[in-house]
Amino acid sequence: MQFQTIATTCCVVGGGSAGIMLGYLLAREGVPVTVIEKHRDFFRDFRGDTVHPSTLEVFHELGLLESLLKLPHHRLESVGGVLGGFSFQAATFRHVRARCRFVALMPQWDFLNFLSGEARKFTHFDLRMEHEAVGLSTIAGRVTGVEVRTPRGEMHIQTALVVGCDGRHSVTRRAGGLTLSEFGVPIDVLWFRISRHADDPDQLFGNVNYGSALILINRSDYFQAGLIVRKGSFDEIQQAGLEEFRRTIARIAPHLTDRVHEIESWDAVKLLTVRINRLETWHRPGLLCIGDAAHAMSPAGGVGINLAIQDAVAAARLLARPLREGRVDPAVLASVQQRRDFPTRVTQFLQLQAHRGFQWVFQHPGPIRAPWQLKAAARIPGVQRMIGHAVGVGIRPEHVVERPLLRKSGPAPRWAVVLTAAMVGLALLARARRSRGQARRPTPHLIAA
Repeated sequence: MQFQTIATTCCVVGGGSAGIMLGYLLAREGVPVTVIEKHRDFFRDFRGDTVHPSTLEVFHELGLLESLLKLPHHRLESVGGVLGGFSFQAATFRHVRARCRFVALMPQWDFLNFLSGEARKFTHFDLRMEHEAVGLSTIAGRVTGVEVRTPRGEMHIQTALVVGCDGRHSVTRRAGGLTLSEFGVPIDVLWFRISRHADDPDQLFGNVNYGSALILINRSDYFQAGLIVRKGSFDEIQQAGLEEFRRTIARIAPHLTDRVHEIESWDAVKLLTVRINRLETWHRPGLLCIGDAAHAMSPAGGVGINLAIQDAVAAARLLARPLREGRVDPAVLASVQQRRDFPTRVTQFLQLQAHRGFQWVFQHPGPIRAPWQLKAAARIPGVQRMIGHAVGVGIRPEHVVERPLLRKSGPAPRWAVVLTAAMVGLALLARARRSRGQARRPTPHLIAA
């Protein structure tokens, strides 16, 4: 065992979507960057697979889109679901202002292997697997490096800037003493695999019935399935037994009845404890957090990966020159949060409103009948386009250089702006009505990360 010290301009902690993208973009701009990842590879099942039109647009701007889409993937042009016996289309991506008018369902390990392979073509990019961040070093209140554990011994990485991209359980966030606001979420997700047949309905949004919802993500020969359940109910579900769990799946999605036996033990079922939170301040001298380290998102809409990548694109654009010139002051770090804080807050607000619908689902053990409001909303012209724009492009999409999403097409259509504003307004109105006559809700609980 040995102790080693190395120096770099920027150390990115975490080799997920945000970390690899940020490393790629900084190295592309001539900034020496070291990305450390605690695992030996990127193979992590039950990670999100949705690559949205806004992210695909970034790959087009980088000249990588054609190569990326040669990887195995499934194209999702619309998203539908079944509530009780009512089938509906929730969103369509066929009209978004982007070159790729679809969501690419692509295993994240393929995505990360591809992007890291492209990044390694730059001499300034250094990716170190099996390097786990265990702490930060500081001098006079400024973060100056990362303490690292490796199979060959301990390491210290000296750097001008540490960027925490190490997810919702971020070591860098905790070691940096940054304060986190938690927002209550009423759901958890139980992930598992189940085989897919060629004639299976292809609906990412899933099936809602019998007090739960089942999401099915197409991975060609199998589904990555997610059962949305009441927060903290996994122990209760396990006590009811595996056979009852199988029956629940079969009731919600009858076409899977002949395959539920593939869930052979509870080891095949992974619990994702859903959280929505965000840092009050994303930075301190020498340290910046982005992606899930700065704001954990719900799986709703599959937007987490894409928001993390948008963070990385904005961060690289704002930080590259200051890093090259050696002047990364707090104002520069604050500019990243200022750029990305608004889309984060709006997206989390909409996710929190969407989660309230699950409280209604949990109160109806089934069989559920679709409410007339859903049936009416499904028939309103433009709603599916609006939701497709909000999910597929999002709030304030980022670009490698500042420019409209499609120069030939101009800015986002006025109808999309108006409908998005209306959606936020209606959600605020509904929230105000619910609060009328009730005691004021307590403010989010603040904890030290």
